[in-house]
Amino acid sequence: MAEEGSGCPVPRLLWASIQRVALPVFILAGVIAVVYCFLCQRPAQQRQLESPGWDMAELQLNYTGRRRDGRLRWLGGPALGRSFVHGPELDNGQLRVRRSGIYRLHIQVTLANCSSSLWATTRHRATLTVGICSPAAHSISLLRLNFHEGCVVTSQRLTPLAHGDTLCTNLTLPLLPSPNADETFFGVQWVHP
Repeated sequence: MAEEGSGCPVPRLLWASIQRVALPVFILAGVIAVVYCFLCQRPAQQRQLESPGWDMAELQLNYTGRRRDGRLRWLGGPALGRSFVHGPELDNGQLRVRRSGIYRLHIQVTLANCSSSLWATTRHRATLTVGICSPAAHSISLLRLNFHEGCVVTSQRLTPLAHGDTLCTNLTLPLLPSPNADETFFGVQWVHP
């Protein structure tokens, strides 16, 4: 028997059967979709965190007293406190890039025992340079910082680096850098391919 006002006669029993089957199928499809999205998205997020795109290093000075050449040597690792190396590697105190891309370089060097009497005789030739020293065919100066009238230089810049580039930092001899990690540090961070 058809309901009044309805244009098509649908038996109640058939409509109720469709509702009982369709509702659980719809809920099951929703649950499957949520589980699929959760399982597929989570590994992608983990890959981003573990990705070599997070190449960065924060280094402290490997201070050994008297210097034989102008090159500063660096150390990095959790045993040193706030220092770490993730991606790049240290080779004889110099930082080697393992992934090509654009990097943010930052450096601060404070001179040890800096005083006005020392400064009067050395200020015109006191420089800190950061450059690519290896491979030799790709050797280039990236930063050249003069101490001028002060005891501290600090700078940062973006620069493209290629796989295998080794960064060297040089301080004019006979000046000595401060070994304090709050005063002398060097680091890089990969920012773009």
